[in-house]
Amino acid sequence: MTEAKKFIYAKRFDGLPKLTDFKLETETLPALKDGDVLVEALYLSVDPYQRAYMTRYPVGVPMIGGQVSKVLESKNSKFPKDALVFGAFGWRTHTVFNPDTEKSAHPAYVLPPLGDLPVSVALGNLGMPGLTAYFGFLEICQPKAGEVVVVTGAAGAVGNVVGQIAKSKGCTVIGVAGSDDKCKWLTEELGFDHAINYKTADLDAELKKAAPDGIDCYFDNVGGTISSSVINQMRDYGRVAVCGSISSYNTPVSEWPKVPILQPTLIFKQLTMKGFLVWSYNNRWMEGITNMKKLVDEGKVKNRETVTEGFENTPQAFIDMLLGKNTGKAVVKANL
Repeated sequence: MTEAKKFIYAKRFDGLPKLTDFKLETETLPALKDGDVLVEALYLSVDPYQRAYMTRYPVGVPMIGGQVSKVLESKNSKFPKDALVFGAFGWRTHTVFNPDTEKSAHPAYVLPPLGDLPVSVALGNLGMPGLTAYFGFLEICQPKAGEVVVVTGAAGAVGNVVGQIAKSKGCTVIGVAGSDDKCKWLTEELGFDHAINYKTADLDAELKKAAPDGIDCYFDNVGGTISSSVINQMRDYGRVAVCGSISSYNTPVSEWPKVPILQPTLIFKQLTMKGFLVWSYNNRWMEGITNMKKLVDEGKVKNRETVTEGFENTPQAFIDMLLGKNTGKAVVKANL
């Protein structure tokens, strides 16, 4: 019998999650039946969406999340022994699942060949964040060469990829991030044209300076007053892809920031603004991975990760990510 460790959502989040909101438990997994697969976690993903989604779950369930794992034992020909797998298995070291009966918004799959790339890239540029950037930006914003693109949360797992894809399309790219070091990384290493530290700069003035004629595309990861500033400086027929609202995830609804009314701007500039979930593109997932890998292989999208060592440190990695301590994709190396 295999012993599995798992983190339980032990207490409902009140503001920023705390270590005491999680409980580490051990369980004995059942023997495999026909069709079953046993996997062991190699890397686990921590992402902002987990903070928002857990409000829908009751206390006492395992924490949700994706992981790259290795097949230890299999009674299913689609998932052979030693195969590398992505699965939405949550924060757990070992998992038994049946891919033929699995009910998930994002079913498990065997990773395609990654070449010389680290397997953790399947949680980042070739996983949910990368495909969020790929589909959300290209499908909703529909960027054209010469247009001005703004992305917030620009040094995060999704935002940095959006900016790099925009540069590959011949756009002028402005990133908004939360530190001078992150801004320096965006401009000096990723090739962003401008980067603004929203914590220290006058955002309205800096946007006007970087885009004096206005903004064509906005990829919104943060919401709140920052997004209002960007949207109010958009050009006619601009497009807005709403991916996240990080600014409010750790704030009670009663304390959400009061933002300027946006409807007049949307109307008179005839803007298009659309929210989306990347799971809507499940039927095109491998297409997205193939195209993102091409961008990575061509050097148009660079890969950067903030790695936390040890499965037991997953909650701390999650909290640190919500505090913006990561640059690029935040992952946990299980080290089992």
